[in-house]
Amino acid sequence: MQALIDVILPVFLVVGFGYLVVWGKFLTDSAIDGIMKFAQQVAVPCLLFNALAHLDLSSGFDPKLLLSFYSGAATCFFIGMFAARYVFGRSWEDSVAIGFCALFSNSVLTGLAITERAYGSGDALAGNYAIIAIHSPFCYGLGITAMELVRAREAGTSMARLPATVLKAMFSNVLIIALALGFLVNISGLSVPATLQGAIDMMVRAALPTALFALGGILYRYRPEGDLRVILFVCALSLLLHPAITYSIGNFAGLPEAGMRSAVMTSAMAPGVNVYIFASMYQRALRVAASSVLIATGLSIITAWFWLTILP
Repeated sequence: MQALIDVILPVFLVVGFGYLVVWGKFLTDSAIDGIMKFAQQVAVPCLLFNALAHLDLSSGFDPKLLLSFYSGAATCFFIGMFAARYVFGRSWEDSVAIGFCALFSNSVLTGLAITERAYGSGDALAGNYAIIAIHSPFCYGLGITAMELVRAREAGTSMARLPATVLKAMFSNVLIIALALGFLVNISGLSVPATLQGAIDMMVRAALPTALFALGGILYRYRPEGDLRVILFVCALSLLLHPAITYSIGNFAGLPEAGMRSAVMTSAMAPGVNVYIFASMYQRALRVAASSVLIATGLSIITAWFWLTILP
């Protein structure tokens, strides 16, 4: 119970403040969109750049950590996609979008925030940043590839342009660009000038609270409407199956304690806002994506608490 009060609830109270100010009409949707744009396009990229630029790559990028997390993520994607098609009778394009909902955990806004509050910063977050470093490239790469394959098959068109389509979509994402720049600074051994580093540090301190607050405001507009069986299925994959697979593989592979914490807590998070962005890109399963983010974010208070009691 103490973990729920001290670690999880403060994070979700910030989300709740964002929800309440929009509900009470203190801020408009456009104002919240502006705050989220600042967080996602400026502050969070600074956070990711800074983390990867200073990350100990030899210890952070543990193959057992990445195998544990991404095996669970990929499994949930394919189960979600094929279940949407063959159990719920959705079109293939809808099914890919639904699979993406089960694939993309909210690794930064809630995963990073809860892990930091529970276990501290520094080395405790090395596993989180290793996961985040390839999270968007992996998830968008898998989701876009699957969607473009489905669309090409249904349209009977050539798939020769598929690699260019995937790469263009991925590297127009500012988060991926920030991660790539941070990685280049890290391996090059370059140091960021002190004045610039000071400005980046200020942005880093603003990143998570600003993003969490904006997430709450955005969630207010996501009303659960219909598709309840599919939405609950996505929630079960994201909140139950993914962390269970990650925990099982991590135990079997002998994943160190810090890595296990990072991998399991990140995998236990709800789908991130990126699932709605992906659905919007293709105008498929928008209602499922939006409602999955809202409902799973609320339920993740319980699942995160559960895993905090299980983990050492």
